[in-house]
Amino acid sequence: MNSPFLNQPTSKWMEITRKLIEDFPIQKDYLVHTVINSWNDILKTKIAGTLSIVHDIRPKPQIMGFFLHEIVAHKIEKENFGKWRKEITADDKDVVCIFDSKYSFEIKTSSNKNRIFGNRSYSQETQTDKKSKSGYYLAINFEAFDNANNIPNIRLIRFGWIDHIDWQGQTASSGQQARLSTDVETKKLFTIYSK
Repeated sequence: MNSPFLNQPTSKWMEITRKLIEDFPIQKDYLVHTVINSWNDILKTKIAGTLSIVHDIRPKPQIMGFFLHEIVAHKIEKENFGKWRKEITADDKDVVCIFDSKYSFEIKTSSNKNRIFGNRSYSQETQTDKKSKSGYYLAINFEAFDNANNIPNIRLIRFGWIDHIDWQGQTASSGQQARLSTDVETKKLFTIYSK
């Protein structure tokens, strides 16, 4: 699918994003509900039968992000069986729309206050045997565990469309991260929840 932003000026991006979200077959409220419930379920989880995620384990942000990514996709598949599924192969987006692949989307999580990141490959041209880095994105920012034993929350949920050319790879040859410009994060991703 061609980018809906192709040859469009930045001034039109918010209008295009609004239309993309209106046309999307899952409601924003459902996405928010699924993310919040997934997060709360993670926080209630026990590991090895007795160890609490919140009080005993307190995982690093990368692990919490992994759990959130996986559980959101599982919940969407389970609650919308036959319409949506989680990824199975490297060609799949994180959540696959069975009835129309253009709605399949990626999930990005971050403990940063309001930014999301990809690995450096996101800024590179897609290989023929890999999934497209362009399309719908669900971006979730969460609080990390701190030294004060506070219980972390979801702080921001955004939804929209990002193209592979929006990802800017680090210039250093050793850099492994890709980021988005402020314009992309604020005009191509709409906030659907903020704490």
